[in-house]
Amino acid sequence: MRIQRLFGNGMASLWTRDLALTATAVFMMRFGEGILGGARMNFFVDTIGLTGGQVLWLEGIREIPGVLLVFIAALTMHLPLSWRAAASAAILGLGFMAHALVGSYTGLLAVAVIASFGLHGYQPIHPALGISLATESTRGRVLGMLTSVSSLASIVGMGILALASNLMRNLSLRWYYVIGGAMILVSVYFFLRLSRDLGATQAKQPRLVFRRRHWLYYVLTFFEGSRKEVLGSFCTLVLVEQFGWKVWQLSPLLAITAVLSMLLAPALGMLVDRFGARWTLASSYAVLVLACIGYAVIPNAMILAGLYAIMRLAQILNLGLSVYVRQIAPPEEMTPTLSAGVSVNHVSSVAMPLLFGALTPIIGYSGVYLMSAVIIAISVVFALAMRIPTPREPSPEAALAG
Repeated sequence: MRIQRLFGNGMASLWTRDLALTATAVFMMRFGEGILGGARMNFFVDTIGLTGGQVLWLEGIREIPGVLLVFIAALTMHLPLSWRAAASAAILGLGFMAHALVGSYTGLLAVAVIASFGLHGYQPIHPALGISLATESTRGRVLGMLTSVSSLASIVGMGILALASNLMRNLSLRWYYVIGGAMILVSVYFFLRLSRDLGATQAKQPRLVFRRRHWLYYVLTFFEGSRKEVLGSFCTLVLVEQFGWKVWQLSPLLAITAVLSMLLAPALGMLVDRFGARWTLASSYAVLVLACIGYAVIPNAMILAGLYAIMRLAQILNLGLSVYVRQIAPPEEMTPTLSAGVSVNHVSSVAMPLLFGALTPIIGYSGVYLMSAVIIAISVVFALAMRIPTPREPSPEAALAG
């Protein structure tokens, strides 16, 4: 079967003015994060002198703003989507730049929480923007295209990081936070140029939404949060702490992973459109289970690096959760439902790094990854339970709305 028949064509017709502006803003954000992201773990371990347990506690504490997001979103829901995106990017950029000023664990916790408010404020806005710019049949495709743009930006940022860290090995890692944060601030301009009615609906958007019929989405996003840090920061922490990898070794891995994401994200998004969120999410979770088992039992750094790349690609299919939300929630409830999901997600993403940070000295990295494999395996069962409800009249079921 030809690729065109499998995925469809007409990709170029999807690019509107607002999508181009959104893609440019996303590029600048991810470009900045790419510059400082590759240096992040070495900054924690080599510059600040954190231990593995302290890194995990840091990851848990900086997720706390995500738990509060549903209430923050309720206060700002009346603002245009573009304004909320710009405000989140501004807080994120300034928070990252402030990292360059800290010299203690306490100071690092403070600036990490500040940046976290911007990061988590933007999390539900990103899929809401993408879905608002797409038709019913192209939601996965548009989200995949934005993921591809993000990956391209990360490639450029990490490429600059790899080159600079190799040529100027004595350059303080603090400078990468200054430059990366400044690039993120540039995205504010492009977000503010978006149409103010983007994402607006005729019906009034409720400030706060929790619905019983969305329970499966809440369960899946809860499990996603429980494994997020283990599949992200913890993987690179293992390479830095256990195998002694430096910035110039880690940044090429991140760049290669970003290249693969850039090339494959649009196709993975089309898979969601074609086969639905149920099967694509279940398949990605199964791949993650096998990768976690590999991380637990294989003591080879290069193989672990390959497994890291596989994990990152499988996680792209998480965009299926955003598509699923649009299928089960009316348009006016999409953004508040996504915001509620982020808060549910962060209940577990706060708790699990703290738990694993306490357990790591006892069970080691292998035990952490075996526990993660069990958690993800449970997610497969819930993903297979997903069903798209048939259209019906709104019911007066329990919802919090303000």
